[in-house]
Amino acid sequence: MRTLSKCQPFFVRCIKPNALKVSKKFNRGLVARQLRYSGMMETIKIRRAGYPIRYTFSEFINRFRVISPGILPADREKNHIDGCKKILERALGSNSDWQIGKTKIFIKDSHDALLDSFRESMLTKSAVIIQRAVRGWFWRLQFLRKRKAVIILQSWWRTIQAKRRFDLIKIGLARLQAVWRGRKLAFDYRFARKRIVLLQSRCRGYMVRREICHRLWAIVTIQSYTRGFIARRELRHLRKIKRVKKLPKSQQKAALLQLEEEETDYRKKLRENNKIVSDAERRKRMSVSSTDDSAMVDKMFGYLELEETASNIDGFDTSIPKLEEEDDISEYTFSKFAATYFQSTHVIHHVRKEIKIPLLLHENDGDKMAALAVWLTILRFMGDLPEPKPKEDINKMDTKPVMTKIYDTLGRTYKSKKQIEDKFNTKSKRRLASTKKKLISMTLKKQSKLTGEVADKLRNEEDYDGNENFMLIDRPTSNLEKLHFIMGNGILRPSIRTEIYCQICKQLTQNKSRSSHARGWILMSLCVGCFAPDDNFEKYLRNFIRSGPPNYAPYCDSRMRRTFANGARTQPPSWLELQATKSKKPIMLPITFMDGTTKTLLADSATTAKELCDVLADKINLEDKFGFSLFIALLDKVSSLGQGTDHVMDAISQCEQYAKEQGAQEKNAPWRLFYRKEIFTPWHDATLDETSTGLIYQQIVRGVKFGEYRCQNDNEMAQVCSKQYYIDYGTELQSNKIDNALASYLPDRAISQQKGLRFWSEKLQKCHKEAMYVRERWEPRRVREDVVTQAKFQWPLMFSRFFEAYHVAGPSLAKDRCVVAVNWTGVYFMDEDEKVLLEVPYAEITGIAVTSGTPHKIKGKCFTLSSARGNSRTFASINSEDITELISDFVEGLKERSRFVIALHDSNRRDTDEVNIMPYKKGDLFELDKPAGKNFTSVGWRSGANERNGRTGEFPTDGVYILPTMSAPPSELVTIFSMSPVELEEQFRNMMSQTQKDEDSEPYTLEEYSIDFFRSPLQQTMSRAPTSRRGKEKLWCHSRDMLKQPLLKKIIHDNDMVQEGIAIFLAIMKYMGDYPTKKTQQGSEITDQIFEAPLKYEILKDEVYCQIMRQLTKNKNGYSEERGWELMWLATGIFAPSNQLLPHLQKFLSTRRNNILANDCFFRYQRPIRHGQRKYPPHVVEVEAIQNRTTQIFHKIYFPDDTSEAFEVESCTKAKDFCKSIANRLRLKSADGFSLFVKIGDKVISVPEGDFFFDFVRHLTDWIRRAKPTADGGISTLTYQVFFMKKLWAGTVPGRDPNADNMFHFYQEKQKYLRGYHKLTKEEAFQIAALLFRAKHGDDKTQVSNIPRMLKELAPLHCLRQASPDDWKKTHYFLLQQKPTPKQRGGKVNFSQEYLQMANIWFRIL
Repeated sequence: MRTLSKCQPFFVRCIKPNALKVSKKFNRGLVARQLRYSGMMETIKIRRAGYPIRYTFSEFINRFRVISPGILPADREKNHIDGCKKILERALGSNSDWQIGKTKIFIKDSHDALLDSFRESMLTKSAVIIQRAVRGWFWRLQFLRKRKAVIILQSWWRTIQAKRRFDLIKIGLARLQAVWRGRKLAFDYRFARKRIVLLQSRCRGYMVRREICHRLWAIVTIQSYTRGFIARRELRHLRKIKRVKKLPKSQQKAALLQLEEEETDYRKKLRENNKIVSDAERRKRMSVSSTDDSAMVDKMFGYLELEETASNIDGFDTSIPKLEEEDDISEYTFSKFAATYFQSTHVIHHVRKEIKIPLLLHENDGDKMAALAVWLTILRFMGDLPEPKPKEDINKMDTKPVMTKIYDTLGRTYKSKKQIEDKFNTKSKRRLASTKKKLISMTLKKQSKLTGEVADKLRNEEDYDGNENFMLIDRPTSNLEKLHFIMGNGILRPSIRTEIYCQICKQLTQNKSRSSHARGWILMSLCVGCFAPDDNFEKYLRNFIRSGPPNYAPYCDSRMRRTFANGARTQPPSWLELQATKSKKPIMLPITFMDGTTKTLLADSATTAKELCDVLADKINLEDKFGFSLFIALLDKVSSLGQGTDHVMDAISQCEQYAKEQGAQEKNAPWRLFYRKEIFTPWHDATLDETSTGLIYQQIVRGVKFGEYRCQNDNEMAQVCSKQYYIDYGTELQSNKIDNALASYLPDRAISQQKGLRFWSEKLQKCHKEAMYVRERWEPRRVREDVVTQAKFQWPLMFSRFFEAYHVAGPSLAKDRCVVAVNWTGVYFMDEDEKVLLEVPYAEITGIAVTSGTPHKIKGKCFTLSSARGNSRTFASINSEDITELISDFVEGLKERSRFVIALHDSNRRDTDEVNIMPYKKGDLFELDKPAGKNFTSVGWRSGANERNGRTGEFPTDGVYILPTMSAPPSELVTIFSMSPVELEEQFRNMMSQTQKDEDSEPYTLEEYSIDFFRSPLQQTMSRAPTSRRGKEKLWCHSRDMLKQPLLKKIIHDNDMVQEGIAIFLAIMKYMGDYPTKKTQQGSEITDQIFEAPLKYEILKDEVYCQIMRQLTKNKNGYSEERGWELMWLATGIFAPSNQLLPHLQKFLSTRRNNILANDCFFRYQRPIRHGQRKYPPHVVEVEAIQNRTTQIFHKIYFPDDTSEAFEVESCTKAKDFCKSIANRLRLKSADGFSLFVKIGDKVISVPEGDFFFDFVRHLTDWIRRAKPTADGGISTLTYQVFFMKKLWAGTVPGRDPNADNMFHFYQEKQKYLRGYHKLTKEEAFQIAALLFRAKHGDDKTQVSNIPRMLKELAPLHCLRQASPDDWKKTHYFLLQQKPTPKQRGGKVNFSQEYLQMANIWFRIL
C-alpha cells in the first residue's frame, strides 16, 4: 500500500490468493485464471513486444555517455540525437531493435540491462585507474617523506659517529699529553730529587762530622777531667800515705786503717747517691707511662664518692666467661685505616679545633650533624675545648635526661632556623607531656626507645638546611652528661659508631697533654663497654687498644670483646659502671631470692640476664630453670628482664634515668634485682625439683602477703594460711603461734574491724582440722608442692610473660593496641585495663610464624597466629621472635606429651578389611596408648582408642593431627576439626554477629575521620542551592557535584595524583548513575577506570574507599546507593585500606549490616589483608555477578575425560587454593601435581599457583586482546575455557588414587601415547593396545572383529606400521584369551592393579 500511495495509478486490479480468504495460503491455479480472464496476460505480452524502457535524450546521455568516449554531458552536447545514436551503435550495434522518437529513446528490457552492464564495467575501469593514480601519488609521497627522514637520520647518525671519533681522538690526545707531561714532570722530579738527595747527603755528612767532632771534644774533655780527678784523688792518697810514712812505726798501722775506713765510707756513700738518682729516674719514667687516674676520675665526676668495696673479689661468683686469645693483629694499625678511609682534609694526630666535615664519609645528613656534635663534645670532655657560655636560665634545674634529648633529634626534617627554634624552644603542653613518659612499666617488656619508632625515625631523617647544628647541647654540661651524649648517639645511630671510635683514637694519637690523654682513655674504656665498631674497624681498634697504656689496654680489650660477644647496649653507662671503671674491677650485683636470701655476683657492662640466671641456677643447684627470670624493681614498679639476651646494666641505667626525671641523682636510684618465677610450662611438675618448688612457694606466700596474688574469698585465704602454718609449725594449734603467724601471713587489707585476727584464727583452725594434709600428716615438701600447683591453676595470668603488640590483620579485636600474655594455659590478648580481648588455648593453635611487616605497611617483624577455627591474626611487635619461639616451644612440648590426636580425613579401609586396622571418620578423636613423642609421624602406625565408637586398633600417623593438650579436649574443639572451611566461616560469622553490639544510633560516617585527614572544604560561591543552605561543602556525605580536588589532603600536593583522584570520582559517579552520560559502557570499562590507578599507586587506595563511603553516606537515591554497594563489594575483594582508615571502614560497615551487600563486605574486607591484594582490576565475571546481585561466582571447569563441572570461586581465591577445592570436590587424595590451564583460541597457558585466579585470567585476556585488536578498533570479546589437569607426574603411582586415574591419568596419557610421544617396542605396543581395548570394551569379544577399524584408537601411527591389521587382530585375541578382566573390579585402574606385570610399561608412559 505504501508503494501504491507513492504512485498515481489510473486503476487497481485486485487478485484473490485463495477462495477461502485465509492468510498465508496461495492458490496458483485460481490466481492464474484471474490474471488470464482479466486480460492481464495479454497486456503483459503486448508490453513485452513493444519498448518498455524509455529515456529522454538528456537522461540517456548523462547516464550512458561513459560507454562511448568523446560524448559530452547533455548540457554541453549540441546534438542530443547524434550523441544517443553513437552510444547505441557502440553498445548495441546499428542492427539492434531500438527506436529514436522526438523526445525519447525506446529500448527493450534486455538492451537496458546490457547498457547497464557496459556502464558498470566502464565505471569500474575508470575507478581502478583513478585509484591507481591516487595510490601511486600517495605512496610516492610516503616514499619521499621516508627518504627525507632516512637522510636526516643518516646525517645525525654520521654526525654522532664523527663526534664519537672526535671525542675518542680528543681523549687519546689528552692521554698522550698527560703521559708526556707526566714523563716530563717525572724527569724533572727525578732530576730535582737527585740534586736534593746530593745536597741532603752533603748537609747530613757535614752535620754528622760536626756532631762527631763535638762528641770527640766532649769525650776528650770528660776523659781529661776524669783523669784529672782520678790523678788528683790518687795524688791526695799518695800524700796521705807519705805523711803516714813520716809517722813513727807504732802509729803507721793505725793511720793506714783509718785511711782504709775513710775510703770505704766514701765508696758506700757514692753507691747510695747513685741508687737514689736511679730510683728517682725510674719513678719519673713510671709516672709518665702509667698514671694513677683515681684523683682525676673523682675530679671529673664530682658526685662519685668512693664506696667501701671488698678488697678481695675472689670469693664471689662471676658471670663473666673467660675469653680466649686471638690471632696476631699487629698489622692492623690505626694510621693505615686513617690513610684509607679518612676524608682528605683530616690528619691522624691530636688537634684542638673544630672540624667542618666528619672524619668518615656519611650519606645521611643527620649522621653528619651528629658526628660533628659528638666531636665537639669529645673535645670538651677531654679538656681540649672550653665549655659554651651559660644562658640566662642556666640556674633552672634540668631534670630531663640527655638520652631523651637525643631522641628528639631523631627522625626530624628541618628546613629553616625558625623551625629549629620552634622545636627546641617552644614549651607546649604536648611536648611537656611527652617528656614525662615513664621508662619502666609494671611487668611489661616494653618497647625500648631505641627500637621500633626511633629506628623508623632514624631511617627517615633526610632534610636539614645546615645553618646550625641543633643536635649540640649549647650550655655547660657535666662530664656524665657529655658521656651520655657521646655514647647515646653511638647507641642510637649505629652508622656513626666507627666515627666515634676514630675521633677518640685520633685525639689519643700524639697527645702530649697528660690530662687530655688520661680523659681520652677513660672515654675509650666506657665506649667499648656500650657498643662495638663495624667489622672493618674492629681489628684496627683492638690493635690500637693493645698498644695503649698498660693500666688501660687489658681492661679495654676484655670489655670490647665482651661487647662483641653479647651485642651493643641500648642505654648509656650507669653510675655503677663508672665506679667499676674507676677501680677497673668487675661490678658486684646483689640479687635477692624470694626466700629473702641474697647472692652477690660479679658482672660487667656486657652481662646479660641469661648469664646471671645460669650462674644463679648453678649456684643453688636449680634443675628446673625454665621460667625463672630476673626482675628489676624501682619504687613501686617491677620490670621483667627475662632470661634472654637483655643487658642487665641497661635496666639499671634506665632506673637511674627515671630517678633523674624525678629530680634525684643517679647514684641514689633505689633499684633492686630479684630472681623469681615468671612463667610455668604447661607440663610443670612441682615434685621434680625441690629447690624450684621452694623458691616458687616463697614467692607465692610473699605475694599473698603483699597483695600481688589475691584470693577470691576468705576460705581460699584461710586455706593458704593453714598450709603455711602447717609447714612452719606442724599439726599443733597454739593461739599465740596462730596470732603471730596470721600477722605475717595475711595482707594488711585483709585485717579490718569486721575481720580481725580472731575471725581469721577461727577460719584457720577450721581449715586446719578439715585439711587432708593434717589428717594424713603430709611432709612439708608435699604441702609446698600443693601450694605451687594451686597457684599455677588459680593465677595463670600472674605467671605470664607479657609483650606489647599491635593488631594489623585478621578478624578484628575490640582494640588494636593490646598486651600479649603467654602462660601455661594459652595466649591471651588484653587491653591496658587488663580486660581479656581474646583467649586462644594451645589446643586451638595450629601454627605461629614470624612474618614481615612490609605487606601491612609496618617496618619490623610481625607474628601470625593461626587457630583451628580457620582464622589467623597478625600482630606487630618488637618481640615477635621471642613470642613465636615461646609459643612454638609450648605447642611442640605439648604435642610430644599429648595422648590425643584427631583424624583429618576418613579412613580408606572398611571395617572388614583388617582386624587390627581401626576405621575412622574425619573429626574422630583418638586417645593413644602412650604419649606421641618426638618422632610421631616417622613411626607410620600407632594404636589407640576411638572416642566416637569405642573401638581400638591401629591407624596411620600421616592422617591425624596431634592436639597440643595434656587433657581431653572439649567436644566443641573436636567438632571444629570435622567442619569444612565453609562451615567454619559460617560459624565465625555467626559468632561475630552474636558478639556485635546492636547500636541504635545513626550509621557511622567519616565526619570524625575527615577532621584529621580530609582537605579543607572549598567555599561554594556559586550554587543552585538556596542562599540559606550555601556554605562549605561536607566532604564526608553524598553529593552529585563534581570534585575539584581529591578528598585526602596527603595527595593534593601531587598534581598527577590529583588528576587521578578526580578521574576516579567521575567514574564512581558514572557507575552509580549520579553523572549523566550518553555512551553506554559495557562490561568492566568503568570499574577499570576506578580501580586501575589505586592498584598502581598505593596512596590512592584510601582515596577510593573514602570516595565510595562518601557517596554511600546519606544517599537518598536507592538505585545510586545500590550501585555504590556494588563498588564497595568489588573494592573489598581487591585491596585493603591503610591502618589509619581500616578501623573507620570497619565501623562504617558494621553499622550498616542490615544491608546484604554491606554484611558481606564486613567479612570480605579482611581477605585481602590475609591473602594479599590483587594486581588487576575486577574481572568482567565479577562485575557481571555483582550487578546481577549474586555474591557467589561459579566457574565452569573442564576435565580431560570431556566432562565439566561448576565450582565456586571468590575474588581472593588463588590458583593453589582453587586446585585444592576442586580436588576435595572430586574426592582426590591429593592436589599435588595438579594445575589449572586456561585455553584462549589455540593457546593453552598454565596458571601459577601463587597468582589469584581472576588476576591471571584478566591479565591473559588483556594480553591477547592487545595482541589481536579488532578491525573497527572496538573491544573484542574473547571466550576462554579453564581446564584442571595433571601437570607434575613426580611420585604418581597408578592405583593409589582411583579417581585421579579414571579422570586424569588415563585420558591425559592416552592422548600422549596415541600421538607417539613415547618410544615403544612392538610387543609393548601390542600389550598396551590390548589394555586400551579392555578399558573401552571389557571382555566383549564381539568387538574383536572391529579391531582393524579401531587401530588408530589403540596405537600410535608409527607402531601401526610395524604389523599388519590381521596381526594386530590375532595378537589382541590372544592377549584377551590369556588375561581375562576381573569381574568384581571393573575400570581402567583396577585392571592395571590386577595385572602388575604390565607396571613397567605403564610407568614408561607416565
